[in-house]
Amino acid sequence: MSESPLLTDPRLPPGADLLSRGRALARDWRVGPCPFFAEKAVTSEVEWKRRIGNSRIMQHAHIGFRNVERTLGAIAEVHDRCTTQGVTVDRFGITLDWSMGYPQPLREKAARGTGIVLTGPEDFARITHAAPAAAHFGDFMIGLPGCVENTCAALAAGATSVGNLGQYFTFRLPYWDDDVATTEATVTALGLIAAQETQVLVHSNLDDGFAGLFLDMASALGMVLVEKHIVEGLIGARLAHCHGHHFSDPLSRMAFHAALARVSDTPGTMIFGNTVAYQTGSAGNYASLASYLLADMMALGRWATGHAVNPVPVTENQRIPDVDEIVEAQAFARRLADHAPHHAALTDWPRVEALADRLVAGGRAFAASVLTGLADRGVPGDDPAALLLAIRRMGPKRLEALFGQGPLAARGRAPLVAAEWARELDEKAERWVAGQSALPRRLRVCVGTSDVHEHGKYLVEQALEGMGAEVLDGGVSTDAEALVAQALAEGAEALAISTYNGVALGYAQAVMAALARQGVALPVLIGGKLNQIPDTSNTGLPVDVTAEIAALGATPCAGLDDMLPALRKLL
Repeated sequence: MSESPLLTDPRLPPGADLLSRGRALARDWRVGPCPFFAEKAVTSEVEWKRRIGNSRIMQHAHIGFRNVERTLGAIAEVHDRCTTQGVTVDRFGITLDWSMGYPQPLREKAARGTGIVLTGPEDFARITHAAPAAAHFGDFMIGLPGCVENTCAALAAGATSVGNLGQYFTFRLPYWDDDVATTEATVTALGLIAAQETQVLVHSNLDDGFAGLFLDMASALGMVLVEKHIVEGLIGARLAHCHGHHFSDPLSRMAFHAALARVSDTPGTMIFGNTVAYQTGSAGNYASLASYLLADMMALGRWATGHAVNPVPVTENQRIPDVDEIVEAQAFARRLADHAPHHAALTDWPRVEALADRLVAGGRAFAASVLTGLADRGVPGDDPAALLLAIRRMGPKRLEALFGQGPLAARGRAPLVAAEWARELDEKAERWVAGQSALPRRLRVCVGTSDVHEHGKYLVEQALEGMGAEVLDGGVSTDAEALVAQALAEGAEALAISTYNGVALGYAQAVMAALARQGVALPVLIGGKLNQIPDTSNTGLPVDVTAEIAALGATPCAGLDDMLPALRKLL
């Protein structure tokens, strides 16, 4: 019981009170009309998904431009050009900016990322009215402190798929630490959705939540059940799961899909593209596109879960894809759907089913252990707000260490089914370490991230440990000043930063300024997506800032090889 004060908070109102607030909002904020409803003669995307069933594979297109006008034009053009070619794009997603996660009064002062900003129902309605397809508002909506106003606006505009609950558990806005206020807003927004007469899907991208950080895929499946218990069992909304970013192996993609089909009858949103597999030019990336799409299509042919496939343009790893490339990817997917049934006849389905069996058994045991374990620690099991806050505060590593179902090993628990992302990064780190000579002494290196993307941090940590360094955990989405303070307090000899969300230069500047204020010249290594959108940009596209980071006195690292010389120089 000693852990209870860390997991619960007396400032958090009871979940029932927050749900009542949401229901009260529903008197004024209802799902509004849009061209998708009119053309398809439906009242929600759920209704459309159930009507389609397994008659064909649905398709999702994502538009990544930062400019609103360009986004609107792209949605309309992609829809029309695909329709002309006999390709149906059922739903569109857009890249919203992380600054939308703040409460409305704080957004203007927040640092901008790489997405677009929508400020009210009229702005959201421009997206839902750009084409007669379902609009998907995913990231930076549900799960962040500004989610009530965002959800109200999205519903009024005719959106019936709103996310991303996965981000509630992992995403931290810069300079925002009030997890109680974030939880209040999240549960209120979920109550608003549950009170709608029309079925609205609460979207949760598993790869963006704890499931994307667990070392065991069975734990990830268990997180599905925990989220369903809270959202569907205690709140009464409908929860749709998305996965796929980090599933490279067709067997695990199909098995996880099969496991989802067994534990949920709510239609899914989409299966995300395996974008981490895009590591070459366009020609090579087509092989990766075909690999994951084919697996998804065969799985959907066997288990019609309502997910749409997401054909990510093959230029995604080079720049923001343009309309021509989006249309090409959609046309490619439509043609591949014709071939998928023939490949399905060659598939070892008993092997897929056997892996799904292991995931479901392990996932159910994990979910039961989590809920029992939280109750034992004083968290009320019938309060959705208290459960969400406790899980968030416990964090993925502690949650899996306590309740994971794999056998205990020297370093935590051995997974029942190893998560692909961790296995692939472990192998990459091991190959790299094998080609290096160990450091002559044990350096202390503090490793942190500027944002929620933790996999780059994991790779650097594995590589450093393999070289004999002592790794100090600087955390995820850590403010620059806090990261510097921690590094100095723990006696770090170097600071390694992983960044992703288009803020590399601004974050590097903040780190170097914090070091200067302390009068310390600590070596700073920064890797990942070293880009930023210039304040004077006309295009809204990020530009490479490697040279600017180097000019600050930090060391830009395009890969692990760039990190080593700076560390050896310390010795």
